[in-house]
Amino acid sequence: MPRFTAFVVFAEMRTGSNLLEANLNALPGVHSHGEVFNRYILGKKDRTELFGITMEERDRDPRPLLHKLREETDGLPGFRFFHDHDLRILDDVLPDPACAKIILTRNPLESYVSWKIAQATDQWKLTNARRLKTAKIWFDVPEFVGLLREFQAFQLLLMQSLQTTGQTAFYLDYEDLGSLEVMNGLAAFLGVEGRLKSLDDTLKKQNPGPLEDKLENPEALAEAIAAVDVFNLGRTPSFEPRRAAGVPNALASDAGLLFFPIRTGPETAIRDWFTTLGDVTEGFEQKSLRQWKRKHPGHRSFTVLRHPLLRAHVAFRRKIVLGEAPDLRRILINGFLAELQPPGEPFATVQAERAAFSIFLNYCRLAVGGQTGARVDPGLASQTALVQGFANFQPLDHLLREDRLAEGLAALAAETGVAPPALTADPAETALLSVWDETVESAAAEAYARDYMGFGFSRWHR
Repeated sequence: MPRFTAFVVFAEMRTGSNLLEANLNALPGVHSHGEVFNRYILGKKDRTELFGITMEERDRDPRPLLHKLREETDGLPGFRFFHDHDLRILDDVLPDPACAKIILTRNPLESYVSWKIAQATDQWKLTNARRLKTAKIWFDVPEFVGLLREFQAFQLLLMQSLQTTGQTAFYLDYEDLGSLEVMNGLAAFLGVEGRLKSLDDTLKKQNPGPLEDKLENPEALAEAIAAVDVFNLGRTPSFEPRRAAGVPNALASDAGLLFFPIRTGPETAIRDWFTTLGDVTEGFEQKSLRQWKRKHPGHRSFTVLRHPLLRAHVAFRRKIVLGEAPDLRRILINGFLAELQPPGEPFATVQAERAAFSIFLNYCRLAVGGQTGARVDPGLASQTALVQGFANFQPLDHLLREDRLAEGLAALAAETGVAPPALTADPAETALLSVWDETVESAAAEAYARDYMGFGFSRWHR
């Protein structure tokens, strides 16, 4: 039985993916169909239909085309995929071990300059060197840095998927495309019997020569390099586990609103509002949630951020004071010497509650730092990790703030044409105020530094 039944080439514009595809198609029994899921073309320029499916049909749902491509191609089928293609098919492609992953990269500075020259000359392929068009381009540093971040984010997505599904990919650099040995190594990886005797020579390199000779402002290269943290030194190390997208917890209203709740946040107020708007649906899987989205054009998705200290205190009262997390209570008592009342009973004094809450905040700091060895409860996880988890499914339309929730929900209601809710005061703030002091403020800032920095939270008590 063959190792792979299909393949995908993950690349970007101007990385040499056309040349790679030409060499793949020169292998007997291999057929790459081009950029099949590019939003502007259907595999190649001017094609309007592929396997009996039109661009309009593909755009409504790309999966039938993916299935036909695999089923109706003679030999090993594949296609090229860039970060800005239709991401909906990744749910089918990435987890599938029978789909070979080929990852092609190139020096991003060279890719960017080549892309800008192709834009300026409208020459995207070169088969005859005498017809070469040349141009000097203006190097736009902010544009380059923005594209680089998008490319890097996509590469991280690919890496995480390969890691979590136990797969590997065949990695190629632009320079590897000139090696017959590497191309035949790729054939061996794909499990095909044929080998190349020579490389495809129909496509010619379009922009040889030093990079600075292609720029109107070569001095911008120094600025671009300075703007890129090559070794990622500016990143604060985070050992908090990546979170799943939380799709099963999403609440959907027939009014076209989709709420991704953050645990120990103001979930009850949103749920109560949704019930006044009609039927509420939950318990989704990714497939069913995408179906809901298709049936509700114009939908809006959102979550609500709560101040980290207030959120931690709500988690403490629910999970520790009320006893919703008995295992965590035992850990705090036995491992951290917390003095706790029986579940559901109040503390004897404010000082006793404050001391126990401080121990809890210390545990939260260790948990989100990956130092407890235990699974991080979503009610204790940082909001940064949770929001990033949501984005693994689909970036949200809105991140609302609890301290401006009435405003945020009113604007959201106006977008979807529904009535905004009438919000009441949350007793959680009064409960926190009774135990607040500088020590718990500082402990929360240390435990949830990612949230304070990333979302710009200031001190809770003013």
